[in-house]
Amino acid sequence: MERSRRIGQNGAHENHLTKAKFMPRALSKTATMPETPQLPLEPLTVRIPVAVQLTGIGRSKLYELIAAGEVDVVKIGASTLITVASLRRLIQKSRR
Repeated sequence: MERSRRIGQNGAHENHLTKAKFMPRALSKTATMPETPQLPLEPLTVRIPVAVQLTGIGRSKLYELIAAGEVDVVKIGASTLITVASLRRLIQKSRR
């Protein structure tokens, strides 16, 4: 590997690898990247405005369903998140 030398701000010599010649072995053309597992594209939780859009239920009605325990809520800090699974259950249960 080629190294270049330069003088740093404090006057000392510093060694730096030249960018054109440096490539980690893991990223070389002969190396193969391990396959990463595909994550599900559906979110686990959504915020209140998204839950309203997904279900077509009004904001007030959604808060009523939360208070009644019909929809599961996760609180993380100041964020209120609705589980997508509970929205699916609500819709399935309400089907005629």
